[in-house]
Amino acid sequence: MPSPDASKTPRQRWMAVLARASAAEIMPLLNALPELPSHIRLRGPEPGMVMVRGRAGGGGEAFNLGEMCVIRCTVHDSDGRVGHAYVAGRDTAQSELAARLDALLQDGVWHDRIESAVIAPLAHGQAERLAADARKAAATRVKFFTLSNMRTT
Repeated sequence: MPSPDASKTPRQRWMAVLARASAAEIMPLLNALPELPSHIRLRGPEPGMVMVRGRAGGGGEAFNLGEMCVIRCTVHDSDGRVGHAYVAGRDTAQSELAARLDALLQDGVWHDRIESAVIAPLAHGQAERLAADARKAAATRVKFFTLSNMRTT
């Protein structure tokens, strides 16, 4: 089964991983790294709402499904990099960490360290949870049997 992030650019992939990870998952991985550059907040973390749109049957007419909470944050680190993050929910710490890591991941010096120490373990854990959920759903799958399946020709 191909990864859901396979068609994304590297930045889209790491931001998707960070958006799905909680601050509690990110912090222990960050603590294993050497001291990170200091940063200041340029914007946020700011809570807000976005309208979620849907389509009937996946391809029908678009409709407004409802609103969803999001947090956005932009940081500027001491080395001049700027990072942005938008995350679903109300976890302000997660959005600030995601923005901070976005800034570091754009730098060649930090990219490989952050990728291997933070992004890869988070992505692996997320893939394992997705596979476990798929196995759980497959175990409850109902296969309908009808008399038409018994016909021999």
